[in-house]
Amino acid sequence: MSDGKKCKCGTLYVVATPIGNLEDITLRAVRILGQVDLIAAEDTRHTRKLLSHLAISKPLVSYYKDREAARTEKIVEELRSGRDVALVSDAGTPAISDPGAILVAQCHENSIPVVPVPGPSSLVAALSVSGFMQPSFTFLGFLPSKKNQRMKALTAHAQDETVTVFYESPRRICAALAECREVLGERDVFVGREITKLHEEFLQGSLSDVLKILESRSQVKGELVVLIAPSQRVQPSAPEDLPGLLSWYRDNSALSMKDAVKKISGDLNLSRSRVYEKALHIWAKK
Repeated sequence: MSDGKKCKCGTLYVVATPIGNLEDITLRAVRILGQVDLIAAEDTRHTRKLLSHLAISKPLVSYYKDREAARTEKIVEELRSGRDVALVSDAGTPAISDPGAILVAQCHENSIPVVPVPGPSSLVAALSVSGFMQPSFTFLGFLPSKKNQRMKALTAHAQDETVTVFYESPRRICAALAECREVLGERDVFVGREITKLHEEFLQGSLSDVLKILESRSQVKGELVVLIAPSQRVQPSAPEDLPGLLSWYRDNSALSMKDAVKKISGDLNLSRSRVYEKALHIWAKK
């Protein structure tokens, strides 16, 4: 094969597949899937349907999250023997909140060529139609399943000046949006559901507005992509006095006292112990 050959061993092709509409697969992806010796698939049943649609018949090996580490060694051996392997997930791009990163890392360690075959991504699809003007974003993948861990993850990005993006399941979407509002305050949000599929839907507005829409439904279906706009609150110039700055962070920021102290001491090049001492008095007045 012509793509990326650098040694006698095989090549791992990381192949993006449709996230819904089967017409979204690229011509190159079809060619690679038809030429490799083996396809490592997150769900072989799901991939067989895609291959049948493309009139491709190839050996498949399952490569899902719970067996990712165990199956990596077998696939690496196949590659070392000279066989070309395509890695696919159920939808979108492998290794982006889907299995694949472990295998790719092992290929690099074994000097096995890894070639991307880019294509559909629900993350990029949602960003492209969101209308958000910020030039950068922070991707969190799937938020943790436990509430306290989700709250911690959101708090860590409360002050980001980028769009915050994460994936969420229909079962947890309402809880996640409510927690976003609690931690981040009222923000603009864009939610993509069932992107490129028959029941594709996009919701946008404030966190409260979108949450109200979803809570009114008896059931939410399909995985979702959530985009949270940065806070529109104007950050004031640092007050001349340290207590004034600490008071602002106490009243207007989602940061904990500890995190506020860390940020202020770093931004102003002040002793952390000095800032902490002042913060104790300020937070005690809350």
